[in-house]
Amino acid sequence: MNIAVGARSGVVDDLFVGNFLGKDSDIVFDYRQKATRTFQYLQGDYYIAPLFLDKVACHIVKNYIAHLLDIKIPLILGIWGGKGQGKTFQTELIFRAMGIEPVIMSAGELESEKAGEPGRLIRDRYRTASQVIQNQGKMSCLMINDLDAGVGRFGNTQMTVNNQIVAGTLMNLVDNPTRVSIGQTWRESDVTHRVPIIVTGNDFSTLYAPLIRDGRMEKYYWQPDSEDIINIVHRMYAKDGLSFEEVSGIVDTFPNQALDFYGALRSRTYDQAILKWVDDIGGHEQLSNKLLKQKKGDMLPTFIPPKTTIGALIESGNSLVKEQELIMNSKLSKEYMKNLED
Repeated sequence: MNIAVGARSGVVDDLFVGNFLGKDSDIVFDYRQKATRTFQYLQGDYYIAPLFLDKVACHIVKNYIAHLLDIKIPLILGIWGGKGQGKTFQTELIFRAMGIEPVIMSAGELESEKAGEPGRLIRDRYRTASQVIQNQGKMSCLMINDLDAGVGRFGNTQMTVNNQIVAGTLMNLVDNPTRVSIGQTWRESDVTHRVPIIVTGNDFSTLYAPLIRDGRMEKYYWQPDSEDIINIVHRMYAKDGLSFEEVSGIVDTFPNQALDFYGALRSRTYDQAILKWVDDIGGHEQLSNKLLKQKKGDMLPTFIPPKTTIGALIESGNSLVKEQELIMNSKLSKEYMKNLED
């Protein structure tokens, strides 16, 4: 029973549809049906690393013109590397630049209490991306973030049926990218458009080896060099008016840090300004009333962002580095579990 279609005007008697909320009884129908991702929230002139752009663009183009090329083309591009290096963000910037509407999955969707559900979901999302290409005339792809977190083997983690099914489903998509079933009766005319797949992760050695073999998955190790890091961070701080040389000095002050460290620097500089704003609205005791129980017409005090300076950024950076070292040196879990190590 298709309740989504059954709730639409022309299908249900007008007596039940009504006119006061529009013709459709489900006013969020259009939003719920949109499975693709657009990137209007990515406002600003961000830096895209040229080598990263070349690899992703080449993979997508090769799969779109696969029928013209007399070579075997891997359907999956696996982008892997250290944590917090901007793999997902760089990919989203490329999607925005190329006008691609991807269907995006996360590692959390690769497990379920029902056996076979994640495999079916992958096939369903793949077909959704194919329909975007065929019906809307837009470029699309399937992206799975943190694949190794969802189906990788770490130490003594248990292998589940769904882990096996996800690996098998991805291998089957690679081997048969135009014939994808989600349980329907096969029809000869039911041909799916070839959809490139991009996956990200930190350690692909934890994945099922036949899945990542050459010919099925093209691997790309992303480790931004110092020039990439400085350019990305410089664009990140563009609104703060920091010069290229000042940003370069910050990166040199905190070497060997992931890209998300420099984003956390900027966020940390806002802490004092936010605490001052809390005092302006009446202190911590008034937060609930002021933020969630405002009367109509009441206005919150204007938040004035702090001026970002080199000194404030370095002070924040030293604080973050100290916290990193404390976590690595303390290892309190060993203290909690010391009786189990005997």
